Amino acid sequence: MIEEKLLISHGGVIKTLDKGDFIFHEGEAPRFYYQIKKGTVKMINVNCDGREFTQGVFEEGCSFGEPPLFINEVYPSSAVAATDTEVIKLNKKSFIDLLESNPHIQRNLLDVFARRIYNKAITSREVINNTPEQRILGFLKSYKKKSCNEDKKIRIPYTRQDIANFTGLRVETVIRTLSKMKDDNKVEIINRKLIY
Repeated sequence: MIEEKLLISHGGVIKTLDKGDFIFHEGEAPRFYYQIKKGTVKMINVNCDGREFTQGVFEEGCSFGEPPLFINEVYPSSAVAATDTEVIKLNKKSFIDLLESNPHIQRNLLDVFARRIYNKAITSREVINNTPEQRILGFLKSYKKKSCNEDKKIRIPYTRQDIANFTGLRVETVIRTLSKMKDDNKVEIINRKLIY
C-alpha cells in the first residue's frame, strides 16, 4: 500500500463508486494506478454465456490492475466495485515518477506481485486438478489464510454464487457440494451462513 498523502501529493484523486460500477473494462488500455481507500473491488471475466469468473477480490489498502500499466497491454479483466467504494487513482506518468523517486515502494510492489503470481498458480492448479469439493476447500482455506484466521472457524462472507465465480463451478454444483460437506462435518451452515 502506498500512503494516501503520497498519492495525493503526486496528483492522485479520490473517486467514489457505487456497488456495481465498473472502474475499467476488459480490453481497455490502462491509464491509471488504482488503490482502494474504502470498500471492495473484484476483477472479473464474463464469458459469452454471461457467466462470471472472479479473478480476484481486493480490499481497503490494496492496489489492483497494475501489471498492464507496466507492460502497455490492455486489461485482461474488468474491475467492478463489489461494495460502495472509494479509490485513489493516479495517472500513469505520475505513478512511474512516484516509483522512480521511492525505491522502497518499488520493492513493496514487487512483493505484492510475487504473492499474486504465487496465489494465481495455486488457484489454477486447484481448478485444473481437483474435484468440486477440493476446489471449494482450497478457496475456503485461501480466504481464511488471507484474513489471518487459519486457526479458528469464521463466517465466510461470500454467497454461493460468489464461490461459484471464484472456483469456476456452476452455482448448483457449489450448493450440492456444500450440502454434502455439511453432512460430512467439513463446514457448518447456520441460518444459510457458511462457517469454515
